[in-house]
Amino acid sequence: MSRVMEPLMVGRVVGEVVDVFTPTVKMTVTYNSNKQVSNGHEIMPAVIASRPRVEIGGEDMRTAYTLIMTDPDAPSPSDPYLREHLHWMVTDIPGTTDVSFGKEVVGYETPKPVIGIHRYVFILFKQRGRQTVRPPASRDHFNTRRFSEENGLGLPVAAVYFNAQRETAARRR
Repeated sequence: MSRVMEPLMVGRVVGEVVDVFTPTVKMTVTYNSNKQVSNGHEIMPAVIASRPRVEIGGEDMRTAYTLIMTDPDAPSPSDPYLREHLHWMVTDIPGTTDVSFGKEVVGYETPKPVIGIHRYVFILFKQRGRQTVRPPASRDHFNTRRFSEENGLGLPVAAVYFNAQRETAARRR
């Protein structure tokens, strides 16, 4: 098992959100120009208020990618009956660029965890071609596997997740 995959398995991202895959494209997610997302690390809600910069690797600008950001713990980790909640979706991102070059089909929704520690997962898929991905009808009850299947995306090429929980007055000090 690769060092990249292990935290995704320990954090149950592999299993609950996606199937086992082999990461083949580098993806870097950065909030506020200096807070890089690392698997399983906690980020305070104030930091994630605005959309992050997401840089996509790959070898060719002609290759298109879809980025999904989802919360598999909505509305609470102990009772995730809204699993998954879709927070963001960008399609047609050219390889070797960042999401600003893609098409935002579901606008960024600021994560606001109310109960418990939530996982927020960024998943990158390679598209068969441009304009081949249709946005979902709803943010709630989103299913990454089903979405991938319906749009012919196959397995992910990259994924990373972070944890966040509600900020109490005491935690802000």
